This record gives sequence, C-alpha cells and structure tokens, in this order.
Amino acid sequence: MATLLENFHVAPPLGTAQHLILPLTFFDIAWLPFHPIRRLLFYKLPCSKDHFVDTIVPKLRTSLSVALKHYTPLAGKVLRPSESDEKPLLRYVPEEDYVTFQVFESDKDFDYLAGNLARGSDLFYDFIPEMPPAKEESDCKLFHTLAVRVTLFQGSGICIGVSNHHSAGDASSIVGFMKAWAFICKNEGDDQLPEKAIPVFDRSLIKDSGDIASILWNKMKNLPTRFHGHEFPTGRVRATYTFTQWDIKKLKESILEKKPVFPHLSSFVVSAAYLWSCLAKSLYQDEEIQATNNNDDEEDTDFFLFAADCRSRIDPPVPENYFGNCLSYGLAKVPHLDLIGEQGFLAAAEAITSQIENKLNQKDKILKGYENAGEEISKAAQRRMLSVAGSARADIYGLDFGWGGPVKCESPSIDQDKYAFSICRDSSGGLEFGLSLPAKKMTVFAATFVAGRDGGVSAKNG
Repeated sequence: MATLLENFHVAPPLGTAQHLILPLTFFDIAWLPFHPIRRLLFYKLPCSKDHFVDTIVPKLRTSLSVALKHYTPLAGKVLRPSESDEKPLLRYVPEEDYVTFQVFESDKDFDYLAGNLARGSDLFYDFIPEMPPAKEESDCKLFHTLAVRVTLFQGSGICIGVSNHHSAGDASSIVGFMKAWAFICKNEGDDQLPEKAIPVFDRSLIKDSGDIASILWNKMKNLPTRFHGHEFPTGRVRATYTFTQWDIKKLKESILEKKPVFPHLSSFVVSAAYLWSCLAKSLYQDEEIQATNNNDDEEDTDFFLFAADCRSRIDPPVPENYFGNCLSYGLAKVPHLDLIGEQGFLAAAEAITSQIENKLNQKDKILKGYENAGEEISKAAQRRMLSVAGSARADIYGLDFGWGGPVKCESPSIDQDKYAFSICRDSSGGLEFGLSLPAKKMTVFAATFVAGRDGGVSAKNG
C-alpha cells in the first residue's frame, strides 16, 4: 500500500521561462494517440521519513523547477485541436502550467521490487505518476506533458517515477531532461550544466518537403488519445533479462560461426534477435498458440518492431540535443517456422540487420513511406509482433541525483502491449531487457531463454 504524503505543482522559477509555442513535427504527431511513457527508477537510499520529507523531497522539487527552466515544454501542455485543420502544438504559459509532483510512502519490499526475477506487474502501479485529466477548451483538448511521483521505502530506498506524453519527446529527449535534472540536483544548481545538456527546440531543423505532418494529422485527428491509465489488473508478471559483455561476445561468435561475413553485428542486433527467437519458441510451446497455428506454412510470418534515432541519420542531420521526437522504425520479418527452428536466432539477426542496413542507414530510405507507418505496423500487430521500447544508448543507470545511480529501472509502459520488451544499457556496459507477459508464458520463456543460452544459441527449444 502507498500513502500520499504531499502533492505539489512544480513550474520553472518565476520569471525564468517565457510563453512558448512549438509546432509538433510529423515525428511528434505520429505519437499523438499513444499511451503515456512510464519509467520507474529505484534508488538504494536508506533514510528516515523525516530526512526524506525535509531534505530529499525539497532538493528534488527545487532541482526539477530549475531543470524545467531549460526544458520548458515539459512544464506545458499538448494542444490537440478538436474541430479544426490547425495542427497540434506544444504550449507553455507562465504562471498557469506546471508539472504534478506527488510524494508517497510505501510499505512494500524495496529489494523484491528492485530484483530481476518475475514479479507481479500490478505491484508497480502504486509508484507510477498519473497524468492530470485532459482539459477541455472551446476548440481543443489540452494534455499535460509530464508528471512525477517520488515514493519512500523507509530505511531501504526511494523510487522516482516519471510519466510523459510521447508526442512531447522520445527516449533521447526525456532521458536528456532527466540527466539535466539529476545534474542540477547533485550539484545544487545549473551553473555548470554542460552545454550538450541544453536542449535545442528549433523545429525548422526538421525538413518536411512531403508535408507528412498534414497527412498524418488528417489520419490522427479523429483517433482517440490513449492518454489515461491502463487496464488493471494487468494479469501479468515482469522480469529482467541481462546480457553481459561476455554474453554478447558469445552471441556474436555464434553468429559468425555460421556466417563469417555478417554486416552490422551490434550488441543490439544479437541480443534482440536472441530474445525474439526465444519468445517465438516459447509461445509455440503454449497450447493456445499451437492451436492457432496448426496450419503453419512458410507464409506465416513473425514481426519485430524497433525504433531508431534519426538525428544523425536524416539529411540534413539535427543536433544530438534536439528536443522532441526524431524516430524512424524497422519492421523485421521472418517466416514463423524459420524463427522457431534450429537457425531461428540467425534468421532473426539477419532480418533485423537487413532493416538497419537497407533502410535505417540509408538517408534516402529512412523516412520512405513514413506517412503509412501506422497502417503497416497495425497490420503486423494483427499477426505475431514483438516490439521494443527505450534505447540501447540511453544511460538511465547513469542518472545520479546525489546518492548514486539507480539499482533498478522498470518500464511499466510495456504492460500495454501484447508482446513487448524495454531496453537500456546496464551499469556494467551490458544490456538489460525488461519483459512483461502473463505468468504462464513468462515461465515458458524463462526456461527457453536459459536453455538456449546454456545449451548453445542455435539449439532448438521446443
């Protein structure tokens, strides 16, 4: 059980942020109907309730306010026109807009929650900040872009929960904001905030010669926004699977034994391919899945959806600290029988690499057909599709507010998708994947994952 201790509204320091309007680019508009992105960071910090309330909370509030001075759109709202051809935008109004900042205390077991083994997904929802309700105006709806919740586990640690509207920014932007917030908190001010931590908001950097924004908005304007909440109870468990640098090295060696010349054999490719093939094999073992696939043939296809940061890939490129969304996607596909076969891991790696090499690394192809992405992804989702949230480049475990980095990061957002995992770099330089599944499927997946890695990644499981 979690008990509310305090409830605040946090805005940039008075007089430091001006009225701001930012148009949403086609990269942003694509995410308008999407559910909020939720992140939980668990910090080992044994402290009393008095110290938490009197010292930790004020430091977090003050530093958040200063960070919002630099990341003003996150204190504002997304404006979605109701009956108009006008496109949506981000707006901040001084002395009106704010971020909700809630403070809770929980009696749950911190160490259990911060572990890697399968735990009930519902346990984590006490720590997720809920976005305030949308506000109705005569010609538009207004959606908050950010909410924060900090929870004390007395004598054990704290959890910092952040929810954000995806159309405000991608993982690179939101983690960039959190880095700035953590730096300001740790250093008690922004005097030495690195220049690369200052965001760039210039929307003219995003070229839209094909008017993709208008095409997407015409498709999106009548779709509901999955802004609030989640299905609860989820009926799921969540677990974490880690790949050390040694694990990744062995996975790469396994690929190269079968195919000595293999382009773009990155840590992401081999780890994601391994997870994808394991999930496909574990789902096939489930009686319900088998019942729907008793007529499998080579035309029965599995899909893997992943995002790619476009900042350095588009022409012209945009700065690394550009704030907003700047993502394209890869949609790899493999015949189902190949994916669950002895060479499933290799087939998955080849399919993911093909998307990277032939689409995402090609400046003239990375955005080709972007206006039809929703239809392509929806069609794949009707089959068997695994998707990935987050970024292998995001240094979430480096977010140090003054008491060291988090001991665990969780992404409850993936509970909303049928088959999805989250990804981030871990503190040792490896990769960490969070997976959310019904309990029975997680048990089968865990066995498949371990059997494949211990018995040779090309071994058939099933």
